[in-house]
Amino acid sequence: MNRSRTLRTIQIVLAFMASLFGVVTVIAGTRVLAGSDPGYIVFRPLLLYNTLMGIGYVAAGIVTWRNIERGKHAAAAIFLLNWLVLGTIGCLYAAGGAVAIESLRAMIFRTAVWLVLFLGLVWMSRRNNRTGRQDA
Repeated sequence: MNRSRTLRTIQIVLAFMASLFGVVTVIAGTRVLAGSDPGYIVFRPLLLYNTLMGIGYVAAGIVTWRNIERGKHAAAAIFLLNWLVLGTIGCLYAAGGAVAIESLRAMIFRTAVWLVLFLGLVWMSRRNNRTGRQDA
């Protein structure tokens, strides 16, 4: 497999991971919004944020599939938004607010996933720039 094809395969894998993560996020959030009990106290603003962001995750996956540079920017924006929300709920949790430790852990996981996706796209972008390609 040549280098160009390998990069395209990696791009498709990253796009698929982003989209799949979004679909799973929307399904999980919708189930809880519909009344399913997750087994811990639900901080509704976080639930709404995550469910809506799941749609954004799918959109970012589609953008990534089409264009590495735009996908990189979408992943950066999602990571930063998640980082800000993580900081906010972390402060609420530390102050004894209505945020469950499970919610905090899940937000750490989401933020880490988007950091990995962003770093993968940065790496791909640099590889493409070295080969003179604007998009894979």
